[in-house]
Amino acid sequence: MKRNGNLVPLSRDHHFGLLYCWKIREGLKKNVEYSRIRKYINYFWHHSLSAHFEIEDIVLPETEHTGLQFLMEQEHAELRKLVSSINQSEDGRLLEDFAKALHSHIRFEERVVFPHLEAHLSEEQMTDIGLQLAEIHTPETENYQDQFWK
Repeated sequence: MKRNGNLVPLSRDHHFGLLYCWKIREGLKKNVEYSRIRKYINYFWHHSLSAHFEIEDIVLPETEHTGLQFLMEQEHAELRKLVSSINQSEDGRLLEDFAKALHSHIRFEERVVFPHLEAHLSEEQMTDIGLQLAEIHTPETENYQDQFWK
């Protein structure tokens, strides 16, 4: 199914998020130092992911009546908690837990939340989402120098 154009900026962010998960997992496979991967997680969190969550909370309130908003917010909170735990620990399992949780969250939004919005919102509501995104969304870029996943 083709994604409604008004949601494409968020889907593009999701593509980068999946790539981010892959990079973390590649670093883990290569036994890269915990601190290097943690630094990358913090970079991505501060330069992209936390803003993405805030934008979703602003432009996707229409999901509240289905319980999807609650699930999205719960997963956002879980990911915030994992970032905090990663910063207070040296437990490598947390890095994999984070990558797994983020990957799962992105798939949930792409396979459940977005199709629900496309099926149940009017074209006017979808256009409103697109207009809001045009005002507050910044396209994803990455200038991270330590390419530990290579």
